[in-house]
Amino acid sequence: MITKIIDDNSISVIAEDSDDLLNLRRIIKKDDRVIGDTTRVLKQDKDYSRPDKGERIKVRIALTVEKISLDDVLDRLRVGGTIYESSNESVPHGSHHSFILKINDGITISKKKWSPIEKKLLESNNNQIAFVLVAIDTSDCGIARLRGTHLEFMPNIYSGSGGKRYKTNFNIEKFFDQVQQAISSIVKKEDSIIIFGPGETKKRLANFIQKSQKFKIQIVEGIDSGGEDGIYTFTKSQAMQEIMSDSNLAKASSIIDEVMVLANKKSKKFTMGFDETFHANQMGAVESLVFSDKAIQDNDEQKIMDFLNDTENKGVKIYSVDASTDIGLRVSGLGGIVSLLRYAIES
Repeated sequence: MITKIIDDNSISVIAEDSDDLLNLRRIIKKDDRVIGDTTRVLKQDKDYSRPDKGERIKVRIALTVEKISLDDVLDRLRVGGTIYESSNESVPHGSHHSFILKINDGITISKKKWSPIEKKLLESNNNQIAFVLVAIDTSDCGIARLRGTHLEFMPNIYSGSGGKRYKTNFNIEKFFDQVQQAISSIVKKEDSIIIFGPGETKKRLANFIQKSQKFKIQIVEGIDSGGEDGIYTFTKSQAMQEIMSDSNLAKASSIIDEVMVLANKKSKKFTMGFDETFHANQMGAVESLVFSDKAIQDNDEQKIMDFLNDTENKGVKIYSVDASTDIGLRVSGLGGIVSLLRYAIES
């Protein structure tokens, strides 16, 4: 999340990923004030204009928040309320409007008083480690950027190689050049590039990239598929947990693995599902938890947001996951939320 403090009450923010949008959902409350750019359709008053025809214009609006909700689960945030100020006199004050916030959209949030948890949520994703994952073989290459627990895929790149059976004029450096251009379009200065796949192609690609650009590159052995399948295989591997031990995805993965071990031992030091986890949190027993978009879909959204803020206030480590990874699908299959407990409790 990119933030800029305006004064004691107002902070400007830009959401950089879906985790940031979720954090904004937890931060923005009823009666807060939100300022942002939007478009409105204004009726034309010109002679001979059609009465039903309007002109869509860009306008800056300030509204008092009445309702907040996640659209399409975690991809967009809807903030609705009453307009109290606008940059165009034709936009009536007191009318209703909704901002639809997406990744890279900016707004200013104004509160009478910011709570410690709200300020913490603004900063919680700022130091997240990001990785560009590259799964390559001679036929195709899969590329995805992992930030937090969300994977953003690029379309597969195909080399055009005819395979061993056919003689072709295949030029692997042209393929590598396409891959490098795709990587350059998403990689950021602080990112690490992790390259894997069958055979020696991964090493040849790493050498090719390092000739012209100096990135932090790591080569991983033991992942024997390229393309998108190779990316998914890597995110389920032990190599991922070892290399990305400090990443949120690896931490969430280790929590789920530990929950499964405890379940097999018939231990009571874990929970599955919202009701169990809510009960454990009321007792102060939750140590860490992982939740997916299923928890938000299957329960009252505001209740989930209040629950997450309450658990974080108690020092619980929270990780959100989504369907872009196998880990997100596993959590959804376990009721949308799992937690590790400080001590066993009776259900």
